[in-house]
Amino acid sequence: MSGPRIDADAFRGLERDAHSRIADSYNDRFAAITDRAIAPLLDAAKVSNGTRLIDVACGPGRLTRAAAERGTAATGCDLAPAMVALARKRNPGIPFDEASAEALPYPDGAFDAVVCAFGMGHFSEPERVAGEFARVLKPGGAVALSWWEGFARNRINGVFHETLGRMKVSAPPGLLPQGPPIDRFSDRDAFAGFLRDAGFGDIRITPVTFNHALRDADELWDLAMGSFARASSLIRAQSEDTQRSIRAAVGEATQQYVQDGGLHIPVAFLVAVGVKMPR
Repeated sequence: MSGPRIDADAFRGLERDAHSRIADSYNDRFAAITDRAIAPLLDAAKVSNGTRLIDVACGPGRLTRAAAERGTAATGCDLAPAMVALARKRNPGIPFDEASAEALPYPDGAFDAVVCAFGMGHFSEPERVAGEFARVLKPGGAVALSWWEGFARNRINGVFHETLGRMKVSAPPGLLPQGPPIDRFSDRDAFAGFLRDAGFGDIRITPVTFNHALRDADELWDLAMGSFARASSLIRAQSEDTQRSIRAAVGEATQQYVQDGGLHIPVAFLVAVGVKMPR
């Protein structure tokens, strides 16, 4: 992948700090959307009673808990300390570890399944992460990942990113580190190719689409500022006047989704599954 140089440590720090800051609001406001990936991911990984599963970038542990309720031996891990603390508080009896996806603290072949909901675009070094997924999987084990489709289809994120791009909003020099392309895994062929290059086989990509209902543009703004790590960090780096302008532009952009007295925002994501092929 070509593009601006990424300082992996600096970007990892941004992600850790941002997700710690938004841990509670992410769980309260965004989980109704991200929860829609739980069943598709667990079904794709074919988890069942006794499956040893690791949920990477587990956030507040909602997917981990759902896996445990299916009878799996589920463990969750996350880079953000506040997310781990929240997951432990909400899910007593399930183990949660503070860990980077680039260096998972588990033995080779420790798991039958690896799942990761909406994590791939947040990692500084995705190839290294894929290598870790393969390392901790037993041969024949499955990895199941979800990531957002492109902004044209996934409007819950797209409204914000397109508005920021149209207004040419940027961070003050040196304030926010450069991250990887947020849409790298939004293309089905690219997502499949990434897993293939990492050595996985029997790859399948499944789209999931739905509309998410919100009261109004103010509720969408609160959801984004309390859930979108990169976008909210960029907006918070602006002056108060610029933030007000961004908010007004977002409100204008959402008018096309007004229906029955509220907003109905299109959401679209991909579920990708691959199998660790025996050597």
